[in-house]
Amino acid sequence: MTGQPETAAPDAPAIELVGISKAFGPVQANKDISLKVRRGTIHGIVGENGAGKSTLMSILYGFYTADRGEIRIGGVPTKIQNSDDAIRAGIGMVHQHFMLVQPFTVLENVVLGAEEGRLLKPSLARARKLLTDLAREYELEVDPDAVVGDLAVGFQQRVEILKALYRQADILILDEPTGVLTPSEADHLFRILEGLKAQGKTIILITHKLREIMAVTDTVSVMRRGEMTATVQTADTSPAQLAELMVGRRVLLRVEKTPAVPGETVMQVRGLKVTDGHGVERLKGIDLDLRAGEVLGIAGVAGNGQSQLLEVLAGIAPASGGSVSFKGQPLDLSRTADPKYRRRLGIAHVPEDRHRLGLIMPFAEWENNCFGYHDRPRYQARWGLMDRNAMRDDARERIEKYDIRPPSCDLKAANFSGGNQQKIVIAREIENDPDVLLIGQPTRGVDIGAIEFIHNQIVAMRDRGKAILLVSVELDEILGLSDRILVMFDGAISGERLSRETDEGELGLLMAGIDPKRAST
Repeated sequence: MTGQPETAAPDAPAIELVGISKAFGPVQANKDISLKVRRGTIHGIVGENGAGKSTLMSILYGFYTADRGEIRIGGVPTKIQNSDDAIRAGIGMVHQHFMLVQPFTVLENVVLGAEEGRLLKPSLARARKLLTDLAREYELEVDPDAVVGDLAVGFQQRVEILKALYRQADILILDEPTGVLTPSEADHLFRILEGLKAQGKTIILITHKLREIMAVTDTVSVMRRGEMTATVQTADTSPAQLAELMVGRRVLLRVEKTPAVPGETVMQVRGLKVTDGHGVERLKGIDLDLRAGEVLGIAGVAGNGQSQLLEVLAGIAPASGGSVSFKGQPLDLSRTADPKYRRRLGIAHVPEDRHRLGLIMPFAEWENNCFGYHDRPRYQARWGLMDRNAMRDDARERIEKYDIRPPSCDLKAANFSGGNQQKIVIAREIENDPDVLLIGQPTRGVDIGAIEFIHNQIVAMRDRGKAILLVSVELDEILGLSDRILVMFDGAISGERLSRETDEGELGLLMAGIDPKRAST
């Protein structure tokens, strides 16, 4: 049958998947997966990037059709061949990359595709009242007349949840919901999920962050290489056990490194200012010194100038004032600044947004592997042509070294999972042996095993005498990797600390513009 089961057994699981399998050509994404999700619970699904989590949920939501297996909703076999079937069955999904029309208002986005009748005005009026009631009931307050493109990411996510609730979803799937949220926004989301659970909703949470699993779920299932390897009660497990189940080996959940031995200052920033196109000052006189052999962490809530700092230093955005020098040589901060020149000097950049600035998604992995460095002598052939064999050889070598999956240099970047896309970018920048690495959100959307690997690569660079400027909204990452920490608030430096002499509490105050050391004097 199709649609919402009308004879659902009251004691049956909200969702039951039986023997689900799905292949894409030679790649077996899901292998004979069975899963039960109890009503009114938050059920976590964890696994490495490429483990098959998103494919499984895409089958449940009707984006893909399983090759074999059965879906039961409330104990009743239910055919879900498209998202309309899923919605009629009471299933809603909040995707990792939001499915919103940016120029539309919140109200228009919520109603889009669920209009009643030919006249839009009565539909909008009814939707406005229902939206207000839903927002109040589930603590999802958002201005219905606000343009979605003007909203912060956390509020856009609320709109996605409201869309699902407006369509009367009883089962809500969230795919990596905190990948683009700050810690405070993530905590608010968890309160919302607890409220939804208290109202009887069933929630499936796909995430790679074990802290979130332990904090908010009742049950957790682990996937590895397309198979379901375990389902346990969250209270009966630990982050270390889950990490081992995910990866198949013991994983260090902390960064192991020796004390830094800082050398000379390789990059000096003085009075750096940035004013955006609306006349808003985003950087307000930043001073910093980056030294060889150290990781300098930049902490702060997203939107406080960290992104502008990275982009100016990388040469992809202009500054409105101040100076930057590299090994005593002044860098061009005007609109004519050239990122290519920065790379030649030995300044590499892993951008915060890998899709927008790090990769060309329709191009092959081997092409992305050499972008920005394709003019190097190693890649030059006769008569001004590029040596594709050399490019492919380097790509294959880095695929093996960085455990990029699937291990195909001919696969398009768009066909890799987010974590493996991140490895492609990091491998390209680190393997070109820069003196300075500017790296933003290095493990955003990356699984626990890959996080450990990326952290080790950053520490190894530091130990080779390289200088790393790290921007991250993950405080545990900042504390674990950094030797020195600068905190940004409202476009300025609100404090500086040694990582061994501070903690998340103190950094959190600095992120709010409060320096406890000054407040106590």
